[in-house]
Amino acid sequence: MPGSHGALCTNSFYPETELNITEIQEYEKQILIRMKSISKDCRCPKCGCITDKYHGTYIRKVQDLPILGKRAQLEICSHEYECINDGCEVTTFAETFDGFLNTYSRMTERCADFICTLAMESSCEGCARICKALGIKISGDTVIRLLLRKYEVLPGPEVGDVIGVDDFAYKKRHTYGTIIVNEENHEPIALLDGRNGDTLRDWLRNNKHIKVVTRDRASAYAKVISEELPDAMQVADRFHLHQNLLEAIKKALNHEVPATVNIPHAEQSAVIEETCKKKSNLMWITLLFFQKNGIK
Repeated sequence: MPGSHGALCTNSFYPETELNITEIQEYEKQILIRMKSISKDCRCPKCGCITDKYHGTYIRKVQDLPILGKRAQLEICSHEYECINDGCEVTTFAETFDGFLNTYSRMTERCADFICTLAMESSCEGCARICKALGIKISGDTVIRLLLRKYEVLPGPEVGDVIGVDDFAYKKRHTYGTIIVNEENHEPIALLDGRNGDTLRDWLRNNKHIKVVTRDRASAYAKVISEELPDAMQVADRFHLHQNLLEAIKKALNHEVPATVNIPHAEQSAVIEETCKKKSNLMWITLLFFQKNGIK
């Protein structure tokens, strides 16, 4: 409560049913918190069997979020358990602490979540520099591995009946990829290597339920979709429809407007005026079409 001068209960910041704080030491740049596990059993991460058979204890050194600008280091005397399932390939494993600390992790889950959030808003190397200033010891490569590990445990994206396929450049004129988007919510589903259609073919084989595919004018995508999803409807996306229209208008104007324009004499003015009127009508029709379709 505001104005209260009672001691802060640090146990409330950690799983009280599984960890007990035994000692807290404060240094100039670090706060060391020693803990002891008081758990009685643990679930095997491989087979899910709950076991209470101890194998031994060992000291786990992990990082936590900084405390008042000082690095927080945890030393946990934790247990190792033996799996009692004879059919499980795991013999011994380290205990976890209710989502607070995972097996063999070198930092708490809340610390890892903070680093991932910071990396998504900045960059991996920038995140590492900021963490160093805050008192979290981590490198840019470790941030990348942490992001990949978080990504692997995420649930797979929903794949609807309507998807969009297009290519993009990792490095222009050098390395390309293929992106697949759910057209219902406009969220990316998958990133594939290359744009020749080989990786797209493998992906479509596992998603035979797709009914509509919007794509660009690339013949490689059209061929693969026709072979793997013969009953699916292929639709040219809006961008390429507009691009087709612009090319058609450009060809029509190039055909009607000469490369050089001569200043007419008086006797040619009536003919030129009629020609200009036709071209003006064509331009107005084109402008109205752009306004109707929101093209700028």
